Amino acid sequence: MIDSTEASKVAEPKPDESKLSASGTVQSGIAFIFPGQGSQAVGMGKDLFEKYPIARQTFEEADDALGYKLSQLCFEGPEEQLRLTEITQPAILTVSIAALRVIEGKVSRPCFVAGHSLGEYSAHVASGTMKFSDAVRTVRNRGKYMQEAVPVGVGAMAAILGMELSKVAAVCADAAQGEVCSPANINSPEQIVISGDTAAVERGAKLADERGAKRAKLLPVSAPFHCSLMKPAQDRLAADLNALKTQRPVYPVVCNVDAAFVTDELRARSTLIEQVTGAVKWEQSMRLLIENGVQTFVEIGPGKVLCGLMRQIDRSKTSVNVGDETSLNKVLELFGERFASGIPDRTVAS
Repeated sequence: MIDSTEASKVAEPKPDESKLSASGTVQSGIAFIFPGQGSQAVGMGKDLFEKYPIARQTFEEADDALGYKLSQLCFEGPEEQLRLTEITQPAILTVSIAALRVIEGKVSRPCFVAGHSLGEYSAHVASGTMKFSDAVRTVRNRGKYMQEAVPVGVGAMAAILGMELSKVAAVCADAAQGEVCSPANINSPEQIVISGDTAAVERGAKLADERGAKRAKLLPVSAPFHCSLMKPAQDRLAADLNALKTQRPVYPVVCNVDAAFVTDELRARSTLIEQVTGAVKWEQSMRLLIENGVQTFVEIGPGKVLCGLMRQIDRSKTSVNVGDETSLNKVLELFGERFASGIPDRTVAS
């Protein structure tokens, strides 16, 4: 992870951007990926905080940036407070960056980074696009704006399992009936989340069941994320992001809204704005990385959600997580075996 204040001092990797495509010509082998909301758990990050000074420093930096003890909420809860969106988002970001800073220098540098929804901010911090302290404050506001965009009960989300995207899109179109209902998270071939007005999403879940989905279930969320109902939040967040100091990413970042590489700071800002109302194209993003030579995905942050999705996308790829001391040691062992067996480190040189 490279803070934006340091990014200008670091020689940037120079992948041929004309080859950042489905051609698969950039062979890095490794991508760092960062989880989003839903991966939180009371106690997350505590063992890293206690053992590694750099992790402790990261939590203290977040506490100072926010003006309250985020670290205490991460370590002790209560769970209902940690679940509040404006707390959850900076909490997951902080744990992810603490874990990243611990693992830095112990494993190969990635050639690409990506993050699921909120995790895209972690990816940009990792790539030096923005300072960690700025990102923490921004996602705190992001969570607040998203929660306030729609009154509680007006919107909903539902997971549709075992139905392909074109059929889910048709279900949403038929269920909308003048309201909002659209795909929000295209997570894997097996899992797509829809979002919108409560009645429309309920109709969509019922239609999906009738049309052959393995399962369709409403999710216990506080707002209908990643749909057009979030436009008020998008407008408020745009003002924050446009005022933020950003720099060119050191590593290409795969953005959620386009499933495309972001290599400049202006596009980084605009895609984070568009992301609030746009669908998270996670499956497409992971396939882009695979097409560009990624064989190993390192999920950095709490939980193993993204590793689970990768098994649904492509089981032939290696996916590992780093979120605590136990998982850290497993990953270090894996990377040690890679080098011992002579598997080349194909990250782009800095």
